[in-house]
Amino acid sequence: MLQEFISSKIHRATVTDANLNYVGSITIDESLMKASKIKEWQKVDILDINNGERFHTYVIKGEANSGMICLNGAAARKVQPGDKVIIIAYGLYNPDEMDNYKPTIIMVDEKNKITNIQ
Repeated sequence: MLQEFISSKIHRATVTDANLNYVGSITIDESLMKASKIKEWQKVDILDINNGERFHTYVIKGEANSGMICLNGAAARKVQPGDKVIIIAYGLYNPDEMDNYKPTIIMVDEKNKITNIQ
């Protein structure tokens, strides 16, 4: 039986923009996507540390090294620029695969530049 586990996380990213007039999604700096192994169109959870909101959306690629974390469409109503968010992606794994498994965890600074990869 497959079980769902965290596959990657971008921890305490700063929301740089909220664009209500876009169809939907979260735009993430391509450099952060590559480092975290999060793919374009992948479903993610967004956890807003400032207001407690938790919701799902999907990822679109932003300009590399821009630091962009932009919530689009309806999700733009759930955050404010400057909010700290945790972005979590999950995967389905066989429990046998989990013996030595560790998710990819990206720590970022105030400008969403990578400070540590675990």
